Amino acid sequence: MKSKTAIALGIVTVAFVMVVLAVVISLLVLYVQPSDAVPEFSKGSEGYLIGVGRADCTGPIAEVPLLGYANPDQKGGGILSRQYCRTFILAERQNPTKRVVHIVAEIGMMSERVRLEVLKQLKYKYGDLYNQNNVIMTGTHTHSGPGGFAQYTLLMISSGGLIRPTLNAIVNGIVNSIDMAHQNMVQGHIFIGTGLVENSQINRSPLSYLQNPVSERRRYSSNVDKEMTVLKMVADNGQEIGMFSWFAVHPVSMNNTNVLVNSDNIGYAAYLFEQEKNKGYLPGKGPFVAAFTSSNLGDVSPNTKGPHCINTGEPCENMGNYCLIGGAKFCIATGPGKDMFQSTQIIGTHVYSKAKEIYMKASKELDGPISSVHQWVDMSNITVQLNSTHTGKTCKPALGYSFAAGTIDGPGMFNFTQGTTEGHPFWDFIRDAFLVQPSNESIECHKPKPILLPVGENSVLRRL
Repeated sequence: MKSKTAIALGIVTVAFVMVVLAVVISLLVLYVQPSDAVPEFSKGSEGYLIGVGRADCTGPIAEVPLLGYANPDQKGGGILSRQYCRTFILAERQNPTKRVVHIVAEIGMMSERVRLEVLKQLKYKYGDLYNQNNVIMTGTHTHSGPGGFAQYTLLMISSGGLIRPTLNAIVNGIVNSIDMAHQNMVQGHIFIGTGLVENSQINRSPLSYLQNPVSERRRYSSNVDKEMTVLKMVADNGQEIGMFSWFAVHPVSMNNTNVLVNSDNIGYAAYLFEQEKNKGYLPGKGPFVAAFTSSNLGDVSPNTKGPHCINTGEPCENMGNYCLIGGAKFCIATGPGKDMFQSTQIIGTHVYSKAKEIYMKASKELDGPISSVHQWVDMSNITVQLNSTHTGKTCKPALGYSFAAGTIDGPGMFNFTQGTTEGHPFWDFIRDAFLVQPSNESIECHKPKPILLPVGENSVLRRL
């Protein structure tokens, strides 16, 4: 009787252990399984060596002019979100020296000064592995980051000169992110996907856009580019590594009254994506890196309610974006939220949600060799073939009156207006007396744009 009981208990025990093991194995499978379905690797594609890295590049957050709107009253007064540099390194498996580095920094724009400082440090650390021919540096174009890191005169004036702590933070952040990506390189594959993002952009110069030929406008379904492109990076073992995205929208949901350092709507999208993939990690931490980089965002605004006169509430979407009462400085566009903070979150969430959707569906694998090219181009002396019989030629650079008008996202001063085709005797006198008079060649080449700052006419202005 005892033996039968023992046998029965043994069978129950074995069955219980098997059930527990089955549950544990199932949980382990679920734990190591990537959160999104990983597409099958293409037959014959060996993939690449892929490295990703992220580092903090936040500069000083108080009493430093913010770069973007050129508003002298817009100085840092705290922080809303930290700013990060994100690096992606791609190399051929069979020839790892053939590689390209792409850095996305959450700053106003990249500058030659930053680039030279970074390349100098990379030369010291890695020799010729990373150089000006294979290192691409971009800024997201947030208008809410500290200035003082660019060498251009115009930006130096609006930023109050060189601010070494800002420059150091950006350079160190970029180099640190490259170091991380270099150390974390694994064998993996890259998939690409595209999709359309809705309710996140408007053309901030729609009347100017209508000056384009009808034949050209008919090629597009909208006066803004709504397409988003996403790269999905997956290791050979199925582990998701990173996401890289291009989408056209200005990071100006935070307007020129903001004094809190932050990375705006695109930075918020990156924050959401990384928090989704790096569960349990603090912001800016975790192995998965997601970058949203700028593309053809020139006249693309996130302030989807469009321009209105802030003093009367009347719309001001005219050629000069001008209010009958108060002038151009009162014509300002607003986002979809109740304030700029909510608008930043709404636009950022739209961008993140579409990127996540495209990322999950991306199944077309990229393959082939890696190559990169760096070239210096004199943009003041380019001949353009207009058609089979006519050519055009570029000009020496010159900033027009409309440049000083700003945009509906951030108007300028002195009531300059957009779309101006005639100069003003007062401003022409100031220009000629204190700067330099534009040459007849420049005037003719830029016509009908009246020249306010002939930046290509002397050595000081050329650094603008």
